[in-house]
Amino acid sequence: MDAEVIIIGSGMGGATLAAALAPSGRRILIVERGERLTDCAEARDPSAIFRRGHFRPNETWLDADGRPFTPGNYAFVGGNTKFYGAVLLRYRAEDFRPLRHIEGTTPGWPIGYAELEPYYSAAEQLYRVRGAVAGDPTEPAHSGPYPYPPVPDEPDIASLRRAFAAQGLHPSSLPIGIDLDRWLARAPTTWDAFPDSTGAKSDAESCGLAEALKHRNVTLLTGTKARRLLAQGRRVTGVEVTGASGATTLRAPVVCLCAEAVMTAGLLLASADGDHPAGLANLSGQVGRNFMNHNLTAMIAFNPLRRNRSVYGKTIQVNDWYLSGGPMGEPLGNIQMLGRVTGPILAGESGLPLWLSGYVADRSIHVMAMSEDLPDPESRVLWPGGSIVLDCKQTNVRAHDLLVRNLRRAGWPVVMSRRFPKWKPSHQCGTARMGDDPSTSVVDRNLKAHDLDNLYIADAAVLPTSAAVNPSLTVAALALRLGRHLTAARPERA
Repeated sequence: MDAEVIIIGSGMGGATLAAALAPSGRRILIVERGERLTDCAEARDPSAIFRRGHFRPNETWLDADGRPFTPGNYAFVGGNTKFYGAVLLRYRAEDFRPLRHIEGTTPGWPIGYAELEPYYSAAEQLYRVRGAVAGDPTEPAHSGPYPYPPVPDEPDIASLRRAFAAQGLHPSSLPIGIDLDRWLARAPTTWDAFPDSTGAKSDAESCGLAEALKHRNVTLLTGTKARRLLAQGRRVTGVEVTGASGATTLRAPVVCLCAEAVMTAGLLLASADGDHPAGLANLSGQVGRNFMNHNLTAMIAFNPLRRNRSVYGKTIQVNDWYLSGGPMGEPLGNIQMLGRVTGPILAGESGLPLWLSGYVADRSIHVMAMSEDLPDPESRVLWPGGSIVLDCKQTNVRAHDLLVRNLRRAGWPVVMSRRFPKWKPSHQCGTARMGDDPSTSVVDRNLKAHDLDNLYIADAAVLPTSAAVNPSLTVAALALRLGRHLTAARPERA
């Protein structure tokens, strides 16, 4: 055996799971297709990131019509968290129960918020979250405070917080994983969508993986891509990989798939064999289905008479419409700050000339509206002919349009908005969801595949619902919970 536990992927799920398992003493092998992201001039160059796509992978997926595109997912140690906005929000307690929306009712989770709460608290400690429990009317109960106080508002953002409050809203501090002084010492930029090359951001590499690798029993294998899983009966018997030394098969009594929602589904489908003709863990036919990615709109609220002098910006949120606001009290979603949008960023995202983008960016505030994407079995990841096909369906659009409309009424003379495309890595989830019923889900409440006795999934693929907040902390909490389960179980019976 190459290890006692193989973890495929070093993103939020894989790195956190490794950190949870490391003290057990088991030999853990983390298989990561990317390499470590090293510091370089492009790491803080908005033109390189947003206009030239310097860090985007050399990879092609197809849409439902067969058109190729380059996905926004990243292939580095730490996964997409290397570029994330470091917002580490808990799902609301109501998100774990069936919840009626304008366009449907969510299915609920096999576990409740109370069961996951201790792992949320542990994840906030591991990822050094800065926040405040008070101020948000939707914030669920916490068993303890955040480990650090909130990231401070810059003066122009503090003014915006007061303006929201004057409208009767309840702005609150975003929980953020960032060492602000260390981040700004490298360059005065926001961290949202910028790569973490100095360890200042609480990403999967800097926190979860760093904690795991303190233990001699944990090994990280980079530049090694998992191609397929081998199985015999109800057991995974090996992981076929390709790396610098060529193709080989890795073996362990327990395999944990943490390759992020799209690639996890693709790998299971690519592993079809005579015993599992529809792919591994797919007797239910649910692998790849229920793809969700949030409804997201970036909003630039422009006022030519007001300058925005902020550097990072991303510190406040509004959840007054999170649980209600629809025509019959249905949920609408979350409002939170985008990281500071500068001229080069706006030019890269909008196509506007650089001079005009700079003028607009410096006289506007930058907000993101986020609404829940409801699970739809026809919104899915496919694997025909050996490549990823992403067939996305839009759901809950009416609620999202109402949320955007509410923000437009907040008093700015000009508001420009742009929907995020589905292929961006903005909270992709749901392709191997957890549930108690093997006919409608892929993994059980302990994240073990219903169809296989030694395969676990610990990334956003398992989320039954997307909620309307960033999923990273929930993925970390689930991974910590799985780590405790596996630590308590013997490897051959896990």
